[in-house]
Amino acid sequence: MSTPSSESASAASTTAAEAAESAKPSRNPFARIPFAAQVIAGLVLGVVFGMIARGIGELPNGDPNWLTSTLTEIGNIFVTLLRVIVVPLIVTAVIASIANLRGVSGAARLAGKTLLWFGITALIAVSIGMALGLIFRPGENTTVAASAAEAVDTQGGWWDFLTGLVPGNILALEGGDSGVSFNVLQLLVISVAIGIAALKVGKAAEPFLAFNRSLLAIVQKVLWWVIRLAPIGTLGLIGKAVASYGWDSLASLGMFTIAIYVGLLLVLFVVYPILLRANGLSPLKFFGGAWPAIQLGFVSRSSIGTLPVTEQVTVHNLGVPQSYAGFAVPLGATTKMDGCAAIYPAVSAIFVAQFFNVHLSITDYLLIALVSVVGSAATAGVTGAVVMLTLTLSTVGLPLAGVGLLLAVDPILDMGRTAVNVAGQALVPTIVAKREGLLDLKTYNTKRSGDPFDADAPVAPEPVLAGAARST
Repeated sequence: MSTPSSESASAASTTAAEAAESAKPSRNPFARIPFAAQVIAGLVLGVVFGMIARGIGELPNGDPNWLTSTLTEIGNIFVTLLRVIVVPLIVTAVIASIANLRGVSGAARLAGKTLLWFGITALIAVSIGMALGLIFRPGENTTVAASAAEAVDTQGGWWDFLTGLVPGNILALEGGDSGVSFNVLQLLVISVAIGIAALKVGKAAEPFLAFNRSLLAIVQKVLWWVIRLAPIGTLGLIGKAVASYGWDSLASLGMFTIAIYVGLLLVLFVVYPILLRANGLSPLKFFGGAWPAIQLGFVSRSSIGTLPVTEQVTVHNLGVPQSYAGFAVPLGATTKMDGCAAIYPAVSAIFVAQFFNVHLSITDYLLIALVSVVGSAATAGVTGAVVMLTLTLSTVGLPLAGVGLLLAVDPILDMGRTAVNVAGQALVPTIVAKREGLLDLKTYNTKRSGDPFDADAPVAPEPVLAGAARST
């Protein structure tokens, strides 16, 4: 019969053996190269292969050449793998978050402050966008032909927000021409409902919550395996972008493109650092922790595809509690879009007005600001910057045909827009957690290694919200 001392000795020896095994150098030569260096190498190789593919040109029938097709498939496979993880990650993380946020008053306060900061940052971003539109006057300084103006099929509306909240089925699946997809906003609603119901059931739901916690750990491990493919995915995504979008489309919309990217850079590297400093946080530490997600957002052009990485770096690198990040980050991925829903529609609306010689009054500018601040929620069920733009134009009364003028450079702009979106989705939970006394400052200030985060590192204990310090 074993004694407690013998069992503890056995456990200690097992732990020591595992530690010794993990300390052995990996047989995989790539494991010795820092992860950040691998991603940068993928970025550089992507540019090189993309330029080669662009030099080869299209096939005689107009189809992409073999290299462009290969790069496209590599990038698509990587984004698809990330999107596969989104559904189980949101469901398990949100249910676990609701279970951990047992203090209803604390949870309500966090949710309210999260939405408040979403609005504050969006208002700042749209103000910058409108100012740049008036300074650069892109609609007057363009050579794009008026014949390019055409309305788009997909448009946004305020009713889309309400209908987008109502799930069509328990899995939030939607059918389309290209297959079945999922609605993240509906998935969030379903997960919150299940989490609240589990709390109301009480002890009978404990086995379910325990299973959910185990499943969440498994999903996070699978996610880590997918993230290790980021260097290859980056190669494909950047290579496809370079091969497909050259400088030709920028020639006629150069001033518009410059205005958009100046606004994105101002928000990312001026506004966000000021907000971090104002809340006693180091901007360099934030960007060091959030950069893997920002970088992936730039190359993938998908906030939803980047969502798993955004949530992981928010928890493991920035020190936001999992119980809060598991709710705030998915919410931000659907309603927090400073790039797509603030800067872009503001500059674009002014571009369309200038192009068609439509005078905008002070009331119109206020409407643009209002739509940009709260409008991302109205298009959350049908995400996309083009949809957000149609909502803005229709609200102000500008011609929807103006959307067609900007489609040529949309993929190039989408890279920067998504990077800013992702940065904001990590920024707001970090600021709110700091103001509520929930942020693990030791994790936040930790010096980053080559990996975006250590998947096996222990996460800081979940704080008790009822006793959390409140900022004044």
